[in-house]
Amino acid sequence: MAKWEYATVPLLVHATKQILDNWGEDGWELVQVVPGPGGGDQLVAYLKREKA
Repeated sequence: MAKWEYATVPLLVHATKQILDNWGEDGWELVQVVPGPGGGDQLVAYLKREKA
């Protein structure tokens, strides 16, 4: 059975693609993006990757 590790990452609206691309290069897969706790344009990304 696969084991996973997870990360939550704040996203900057003007750099969302760059941030996600950087995490993706390290093997992280985007699971979901939700509004941040501060509201407004703040977003939080949830990512996962399989443990080695």
